[in-house]
Amino acid sequence: MSDVEDFTGHNSGRNETREEQLDRNWAELLQELRVLQTGVQILAGFLLTLPFQDRFEELDGFQVVLYLVNVVIATLTTAFILLPVSVHRRLFRQRLKAMLVSSADSITKIALAGVGMLSVGTAALVFDVTAGRTAGLTAGGILLAVLLVLLIYVPLRLNRRAQGR
Repeated sequence: MSDVEDFTGHNSGRNETREEQLDRNWAELLQELRVLQTGVQILAGFLLTLPFQDRFEELDGFQVVLYLVNVVIATLTTAFILLPVSVHRRLFRQRLKAMLVSSADSITKIALAGVGMLSVGTAALVFDVTAGRTAGLTAGGILLAVLLVLLIYVPLRLNRRAQGR
């Protein structure tokens, strides 16, 4: 066995074959998708119970649209989380693990964005209903900024620092 280059062409620093690396990457992606799936299930479950509450009928037009957008985002995010499994079933035993891992990586990034949008949208809806429109829009804007920093800026910054070493 020898050190293998990762997808960026850098030495991975691990003593594993390419197949072992792909298997490890696939297992890591599946674990990340499991974590995402749990969060989406909780938010989607919360959203799906709302129409059955008495107060749901009091929502104004903006709140109903925000609610429905959140349901669509939850559904699409769930689909993106399931997509790598579906792709794996189609590519199984075709010796296309590199393509599978690469595509699952991209799909997982889209799912992360979906979870972020769903979190912001759900919080904005809750704030809007409980504290008013200004509070909902403010909370949504602040949470969007925080999530952009946490999900985009921090990883990019860490990547730059790692490349600088």
